[in-house]
Formats: sequence, C-alpha cells, structure tokens
Amino acid sequence: MAKGTFAQQAARDKFSIPKERALLVGVFTDRRPLGEDPLAELSELVRSAGAVPVTQVRQRRRAPIAGTYVGKGKLEEIRQRADAFHCDVVIFDNDLSPSQIREIEKATQRKVLDRSELILDLFATRARTAEARLQVELAQLEYTAPRLRGMWTHLERIAGTGGASGAGIVGGIGTRGPGERQIEIDRRIVARRIQNLKDKLAQIDRRKMRQVHARRDCFTVSLVGYTNAGKSTLMNALTAAGAAVEDRLFMTLDTLTRRWDLGGGRHVLLSDTVGFIRDLPHRLVASFKATLEEAIHADLLLHVVDASSPQAAEQIAAVQQTLAEIGASGPTLLLLNKADAIADDSLLTVLRQRHPDALVISARTGAGLDRLRAAVDAAMQGRQQRLSLSVPAHDGKALTFIERFADVLERRYEDGRVILDVRIPPRALHQLHALAADVRHLDGEPVAADPRR
Repeated sequence: MAKGTFAQQAARDKFSIPKERALLVGVFTDRRPLGEDPLAELSELVRSAGAVPVTQVRQRRRAPIAGTYVGKGKLEEIRQRADAFHCDVVIFDNDLSPSQIREIEKATQRKVLDRSELILDLFATRARTAEARLQVELAQLEYTAPRLRGMWTHLERIAGTGGASGAGIVGGIGTRGPGERQIEIDRRIVARRIQNLKDKLAQIDRRKMRQVHARRDCFTVSLVGYTNAGKSTLMNALTAAGAAVEDRLFMTLDTLTRRWDLGGGRHVLLSDTVGFIRDLPHRLVASFKATLEEAIHADLLLHVVDASSPQAAEQIAAVQQTLAEIGASGPTLLLLNKADAIADDSLLTVLRQRHPDALVISARTGAGLDRLRAAVDAAMQGRQQRLSLSVPAHDGKALTFIERFADVLERRYEDGRVILDVRIPPRALHQLHALAADVRHLDGEPVAADPRR
C-alpha cells in the first residue's frame, strides 16, 4: 500500500462527527423544588442522546408564559448565552407546545427540543428489536400528530381561503388551499399509520399476554426501577443472562426473562424491564404496555434503586408513581443497589430509615445477593398451608415435585401409597394438582386447585 494511502486511512480513522452543543433550560414552579443540581438528569439524557451540554439557564416562575414559556428577558438571555457558547440546540426540561417551540426557535435562531421529544429521540436510538421500534414509532407519531400545523407554516404562508385582498386570496392565483390540503393529507397519513401500529402492537400485546399466562404456574419476579439503577447488572449477576450493560440511560427497552435458581431445587422466572424516569411521556408508557405486562402481572417486584444517587428519594417516588399508573400493584421488595459506590454514608442511612424493609446490595460485587435470594425464596414459599397428602408410591414425578416445592415434615408408607405431612404454598399445591390427578388428602377427597386461578 502506498504511503499516501496509509495517511488517508489514518485520517479516516481519526474522523468523527462533531457532537451537538446543547444549552439546557429549566423552568421551575413552586411544586417542583430546585435541589442541588436540578438539571443533572436532563444533562445525562442529553449526553445519552449523543450531544454535549455546555451551559444552562434556569428560571423560577409561578406559571409559564403562554407564548414563549419564559419571559422576554429570559428569552433574550437564552439567545445571548447560546451565541456565547456556540450552541447548536436549546433543550427544555419542560414540555412545550408547538407554538412555543416555534416562537423560541424564531427568537434564538436555533433548534429547540422539549423534554418529551428528547426522551422519544433517545428511545429511538435504543430500539433494537422490531417490537421496540414499533412502540417508539407509535409514541413519536402520537407526539407529532397534534403538531403538524406548526410544522407546515411554510405552506400556510402561501395558502388560504380569503381576507387579504379584494379577490379574497392570500397567495394569489393558483395558491388557494394547497397548504391546508397538505396538512389534512399528512394528518390522514399519520392517522392511518398510527392505527396500523396500534393493530400490530395489539397482536404483540395478545402474544405477550399468552406468554405471561403460560408462566402462571411459575413464580414470576420482575425487576423495575429508575433507568440506570443497575437492573441489567443485577440480572446478569443472578442469572448469567448476558444482558447489555453500559453506563447510559435506557439501555434496556425489551423485556428479558431468564430462569433464576434459588437453591434447594427451587427456581423462579426473573424479568428485566424498561427503566422509568421522572415525567416519562404518557404516550411512551402506553406504547410500551405490552413490554410492561411482565411487571404488571409479576408475583413479586424487585424495585432496584441507585442508592449512590443524591436523587434516590425522588427516583423512588417517580418509579412508584409510574407503577401506579400502569397498574402494577403487586408485592414489592426495595433493593438499595450500588452500595459499593456510596460516597456519603449519610445518604444510605436516610434511605434505610425511610425504608427499613429494604435490602442493601451491590449487583457489581455480589454483596447482599444471598439475602436477596433468601427473601425471594421466602416470598415464593409464603402463605404455606399444612396438609397431609396421599400419593401413589410409583408416582415419582409427584413425589419429586413435593420434595422440591414443599417442606416435608413426616413420611410413612401405607398400602402402596406414601403419606406425607407437608407445608406447601397455594401455588405449588395448584401445580401439584395439575401434575398428578391421584394426589389426595387423607380423607380421600382430591386436592382442590388454587381458587385464585
């Protein structure tokens, strides 16, 4: 290879697309406290989306301004700061209307994004499977649909239905109406696509529901929590699932389910789900309903918290609010994760005082995972009832099942049958009934199925 060719290859290797420089804006009302770094989460979202937050502007107001969300003076400050720091984009930690975005872009001469659009864009970059792409596209279209008129202002300037001249036209001969018609055409296209996506996701939802119901004979555990709390790391530590782990927000969009052996022959199905965040767009939550079915119908939720974060308390509240919104109201065990990364012990002390039943763990080092297994095993074995069962001596499958999922207190043999005095949870009793028809109480009545099923 020629010398010049090596030089060209080296130049290509060094080439990289420059990252956008972002100015962050936060408007805070009395209901939302500022905190130590109120835009820390937005900064992390921006970095995860591939931009660089270089400066920020904050304002406290009782209520936002209708036209531009911020006041004229603050809008001028945003423009000046964007010029001084050579910013490419202005990103608000609030949700803006289409007209507000348009007016702010006009004043700053820069692209403007609100919080929901940033999160949707970030989800779009993380979507890997066909299901995730459909879910993200649906959320983006539902976000975009009511904003179409604002996006078509260049056609509205050349089209109209009267009022500007004696001829009753705005743009002149040949320009009447096409702008409005184009908006309506686009709206119909978007509406058809939204319905098509909803139909496809409804099929996925039905398939997910069948999968969830097929697992009802197994004890199901679902990991939930704030994004980047360490759920995937914990999943790998417990099941060797090989889930992608990276210090970036929303690395997991698709549910991953693996078998988790608890020891003693017992196991559960453990699922890792999409992470939550403060003010997660409702459209996104609705689109990911099928993905969240695992959490909604789980027998036990493991709420993973980044205990090293100064915003841990706020993150716990945000996750609890989202769980309530999606109807996930099952038993929950709080896990204070990343114990090895806690720099200020007072943070952990406050969390443990507020949540005395929480377990302190470290998914990275493995600390506390034995206690976690024991707690999940106890939850699975919970509400045990004491029974005396009569099982045919030749039914090895039923006997093995009882040994694995029940505590055998006494055993004796009578007339080719095994009489077992056991403590057994209702779920295991139901599975035993489905597994072997000839399992009876000592009074000769067949074992009743779990009435909850």
